[in-house]
Amino acid sequence: MAVAVENVNAAWNFITGALSPQNVPNQPASREQLCVAADILRNHGMGEVIQEYFLEILKQDIRQNVSPRFWKSYDTSTTDVNTLYNSIGELYKYLSTYFPCFERLDLICQHLGAQEERLLQPESVRQTAQRVFKAVIFFCPPKCFHEAVHKAYSQAVKIYNHRNQQNGEDKEEEEESLKCQGCNELLESCQCDSIMGKFQTFNKQLDELGLLEYISGGSVTSITNEDFKLYIEHTCKGNFETSYVAFLENWLDVTVLGWLTLIYGGKDISSLKARLQHYLYDTYGRARIEQLFNIIVDFPESRPALDDLKVCLQKTDLRGHLVKELKTAFENRLLHPGVNTTDILTAYISSIRALRVLDPTGVLLELVCEPVRKYLRSRDDTVRCIVASLTEEGSNELSEELFKGNTLVLDETCQSDEEDEDWENWMPDPVDADPAKTSKSRRTSDIISMLVNIYGSKELFVNEYRTLLADRILSQFSYDTEREIRYLELLKLRFGESQLHYCEVMLKDVADSKRINSHIAEQKEREEAQGVEREDAEEIPVNSMVLSAQFWPSFREEKIELPEIMQTSLKTYTKSFEALKGNRTLQWKPHLGLMDIEIELKNSKTLNMKVTPVQAAIFMQFQEKEKWTVDELSTVLKMPSAALRRKITFWQTKGLLKEEVTDTFVLVEEHKARHNDIMVVDEDEAESAMASSHDQREEEMQVYWSYIVGMLTNLESLPLERIHTMLKMFAMQGPTTSECCVQELKTFLDRKVKEQKLLYSGGVYRLPKGGS
Repeated sequence: MAVAVENVNAAWNFITGALSPQNVPNQPASREQLCVAADILRNHGMGEVIQEYFLEILKQDIRQNVSPRFWKSYDTSTTDVNTLYNSIGELYKYLSTYFPCFERLDLICQHLGAQEERLLQPESVRQTAQRVFKAVIFFCPPKCFHEAVHKAYSQAVKIYNHRNQQNGEDKEEEEESLKCQGCNELLESCQCDSIMGKFQTFNKQLDELGLLEYISGGSVTSITNEDFKLYIEHTCKGNFETSYVAFLENWLDVTVLGWLTLIYGGKDISSLKARLQHYLYDTYGRARIEQLFNIIVDFPESRPALDDLKVCLQKTDLRGHLVKELKTAFENRLLHPGVNTTDILTAYISSIRALRVLDPTGVLLELVCEPVRKYLRSRDDTVRCIVASLTEEGSNELSEELFKGNTLVLDETCQSDEEDEDWENWMPDPVDADPAKTSKSRRTSDIISMLVNIYGSKELFVNEYRTLLADRILSQFSYDTEREIRYLELLKLRFGESQLHYCEVMLKDVADSKRINSHIAEQKEREEAQGVEREDAEEIPVNSMVLSAQFWPSFREEKIELPEIMQTSLKTYTKSFEALKGNRTLQWKPHLGLMDIEIELKNSKTLNMKVTPVQAAIFMQFQEKEKWTVDELSTVLKMPSAALRRKITFWQTKGLLKEEVTDTFVLVEEHKARHNDIMVVDEDEAESAMASSHDQREEEMQVYWSYIVGMLTNLESLPLERIHTMLKMFAMQGPTTSECCVQELKTFLDRKVKEQKLLYSGGVYRLPKGGS
């Protein structure tokens, strides 16, 4: 068209010809000619039709010609990468013929834009055409197409990583295998450069067609995410003593973003980088959460791994996942009968320390460890294990905590958050915090306080310590209490002096016993020096531990009548004590203590042994005759046959008694010494001198029973809650009694109902007629 367009038909033909890739004039239309033709159409109300016409023609061409031809390559369900490259190349070759049309339409839209508001903005013409490409050609691509795309990007990233991560060892390994680690071809025929060339052309074509993100986005994301997982697992798994956050961030910036820059060219990928950073923290955080149980067990050596996880938690939403996974790990690996209570406590203490690093507010610890606390409450030996660890010689976490000397912080004594002195640095608790608990009670880092709070009762721990202290005193048979006094003073700082007053009396009894024994021994020496005749020349020397019964826990009882010589020695000691103390006397526990004995055998061999009075009493009977039945010994010693049978086992293990026939034992005097003898102690020797926790609790409940009988005698009938309240006021105040909860009291009262010692009806308890 060499002259100005003068009529509508000519203008329309000129415009449509300029916008048709199949009908491009030999001489490109100038901007002036396009504007003149557009003005004529606009003046006749046809300006807005130009773009609509072009888009409709484009859709028809793609639907009828382009799309069928493109997908014909995939009729055989091929996933070949070269087929993908060729088909995209052919698609680009055809669609790129429209690019000049886009430019001409841009000029027209720019010229008419101010007058024709319904026209698209000039910069969106190509974008609109690209949406047409996506909607018509790639509306529903077959699976094999996606697989081919994924394979192409997988192949390219493998070559990229091989080129960028190659080091001396990799090269040597590659040369030995004679195969390229990037393309898997022989080194002499490596295809890496050719593949990457095709790949970059492929990416450039997709980008110019506006299809890059649409077609490659899923595969790039999937491959990148898989690389994250593999790289993190290969680099970080099992190593908790090194921080990897900075290392992974650098790997993301250099390697991953370098790869993505290769794909997306010079485009701004800041938003993509932000998403990848989030995914990196999420993936790394999940990997550390999966290993968190082992990280906790290895704390504090694993502190770097916890610091990394803390960063990941701050940048992701993994708290809920952490709580769920760690609870499951505890239940599967810790909270079952096959694990010792001491091991559970050790893991719980490590959890306290480790989870404080992740969340100083204590909310994570509260959420995760509630099943652990509940399980520890269900174990009978938990309190004993805690108290034993507190007062155990050597290095352990609880004894170290005890030496810090902090005051015990119980849940019910915690101040409100408003009373927190550090109000300027106050921070709200996380949203998953329990609103029923104060922030200060969670934030306490004192491990002993948290262990006591498992039960919520200081008395329980103090009573257990009394039992442990008593057992330790009566098993060591030592008057040296320096160590015990040291621990007692530390426990006073935690539990208060009033709670531990009884323990002070116990240790005072030990010191008093030492003085009493010294005084009685000196008195005996003076009498012997003065020639005073004693009642029994064969008296056994006695050293006693004189205990104030009302301050000590209940003792384990065992029936036995000691031989005459032993009874005489105890009576003699009692007389000396009465002479010293005036109106006080002694009640002996003959089954407790130790005796030094000397056994002379027929082969002139002498054995020196330390045994219990019960064991000595049994063996002394064999001085009378060499053969005894269990029933005969039981009658003489007034001891139950079952208990006697267990005690005889001790002498069997020493080779001094032999079971000739069932329940008949004979003395073995030809005792042969063996160099590899092992000192065997029977079960009862290892038993506590004190009554079991169950027996002591039963004794306490019987004390409560006497109060209950008195209440019901005076008031006739009472409901459970009123009985519990009155017991708390009058019977649960002493340091030797632990508080009884409502449920425990109900169980006890229901047992009394079954025993017909109580009646229950209408929600109240009463005594049966005729007394209790």
